[in-house]
Amino acid sequence: MNIELLLLNGYGQFVWPAFLFTFASFLYLYLKIRKELIKQEKIFLKEFKEIRKIEIKTAKKKKNTEEAWSGSSV
Repeated sequence: MNIELLLLNGYGQFVWPAFLFTFASFLYLYLKIRKELIKQEKIFLKEFKEIRKIEIKTAKKKKNTEEAWSGSSV
């Protein structure tokens, strides 16, 4: 592996610490937000006892619809 790639023409000493700092900051924020989300989910479930589910009802097929699809005329 070419060492010049890691050194970035002399700017590696500035780029790599900045990259590591940014990565560490994002990792910290991600873990903190994830912990808070889990905490809020527990509070929500404790208050409502269960997750509410929405039922989707499909429309019953009507005779008119079946005739329209079959292509037959009245």
